[in-house]
Amino acid sequence: MKIATFNVNGVNGRLPVLLRWLAEAKPEVVCLQELKAMQDKFPKDAIHSAGYGAIWHGQKSWNGVAILARGKIPIEARRGLPGDPDDVHSRYIEAVVDGILIGCLYLPNGNPAPGPKFDYKLAWFKRLNAYAAELLALGVPVVLAGDFNVMPSDLDVYKPERWRDDALFRPEVRDAFHRLIARGWVDALRLLHPKEPIYSFWDYFRNAWSRNAGLRIDHLLLSPAIADRLVAANVDREVRGWDKASDHAPVWIEID
Repeated sequence: MKIATFNVNGVNGRLPVLLRWLAEAKPEVVCLQELKAMQDKFPKDAIHSAGYGAIWHGQKSWNGVAILARGKIPIEARRGLPGDPDDVHSRYIEAVVDGILIGCLYLPNGNPAPGPKFDYKLAWFKRLNAYAAELLALGVPVVLAGDFNVMPSDLDVYKPERWRDDALFRPEVRDAFHRLIARGWVDALRLLHPKEPIYSFWDYFRNAWSRNAGLRIDHLLLSPAIADRLVAANVDREVRGWDKASDHAPVWIEID
């Protein structure tokens, strides 16, 4: 079973790229971020024609998350991250697919840091940690997948010294990610590629793609109940080089 996460950076503008990748990669489950589309503007007909059922949580111009499942409609379990009823951003959606609980998330960027946006990022991460602990306590197979907007270590960024003060790499953010791991979540890509520089994002500026000046900010975290079923994990990095591509590439795992 292939489960993927892909920040599409505008689901309607990048629809040809998404549909091409779905046809070639054939994942069973896909978590999408940055839909940048209102609820009624999600391209459900095109997604359905590609063979996928979908649930989504849209927002005008910004954010937006979705879960796709090949040949079926995901069973929605939650919409929105708990812990702050005033937070109306479309950043979390959750569904059950084939007995696996899938949490799709788009964590705040947080720049400029320090500042209100960084404070919001840390608060969101704190809520995620609290809710993730509840999910672990269920003892069921869970995958938390999405754009976490954090590079967990120096290995996950092409030039660490240039990113020390960025909200994606500040110690407070990395510590929040490491607290998730310390609770028992498994970073799937790092489990199978512990020492290999692997990136999932290349900026549109400064020829980042051609220089391979990338970041690894898209992650799939596995609960202990499913981690031992992991057989493969990687990035479809060639998708970043396609015409009118997102600045992210799809990251995927295979579960036995």
